[in-house]
Amino acid sequence: MSADEFRTSLTLTSPDQTARLAHAIAPRLSAGDVLLLNGPIGAGKSHFARHIIRSRQAAIGLSEDIPSPTFLLVQTYNAGGCDIWHCDFYRLNDPQELDELGLEEACETAICLIEWPDIALDYLPAGAAHITLSMTEDEDTRQFDIRAPRRWAGIFALEDA
Repeated sequence: MSADEFRTSLTLTSPDQTARLAHAIAPRLSAGDVLLLNGPIGAGKSHFARHIIRSRQAAIGLSEDIPSPTFLLVQTYNAGGCDIWHCDFYRLNDPQELDELGLEEACETAICLIEWPDIALDYLPAGAAHITLSMTEDEDTRQFDIRAPRRWAGIFALEDA
């Protein structure tokens, strides 16, 4: 690991713990922050993203349904001061389809939560946080492996979470 890189692993033993992690980091996110959410189907990527969105919206008195963006590719939400883009590229076949979405601009002006980001890696900023969610033998437990530039250490500082 280089001095410019931040890495941490978290074991979360319930969906509630995953939600608490999302709620802890949500207020620390700002425009230009990009979280790349990797992991198999059912690992909790959408659950984690939904709770970040819910937390940001609750802080400004909003509450709305947060469906999976699987079929639409992108859902946008008011996050107070900026938008949140919740993206799911699972069904994307050609990275050129990203040109029409405005993803590069969103990565500068919005908080972007991107599930299945591999097809879009050439379009994404080098400063993104890579979060890999893994399932364990316990059906409720998830392993979160986080790799990001050093500046993310403060966002994922969880001693007060």
